Amino acid sequence: MIEATLADLRSPKQFQQWDEVVHLVDARKKNAVGYFVPQSLSALFEPFLQQIEVQRKTELLIRIATAQKHDPIEEGALSDGLV
Repeated sequence: MIEATLADLRSPKQFQQWDEVVHLVDARKKNAVGYFVPQSLSALFEPFLQQIEVQRKTELLIRIATAQKHDPIEEGALSDGLV
């Protein structure tokens, strides 16, 4: 894994040569910012990212269903169902 700073992303020549996952670091604060996945590896990461997205949506739907269960709409009343 390559480690790079955010300033390195400004250099298109170096940016296009990366063929590995790049660990991005904020050079000033010395803390991790995230990761850059090049196009050549995107096919390997897309299923993982889709799994995370499905998990987030499922958790949100469970939260909504639980809120609606605890806060039912009564006859003649209005409610948004969110807790």
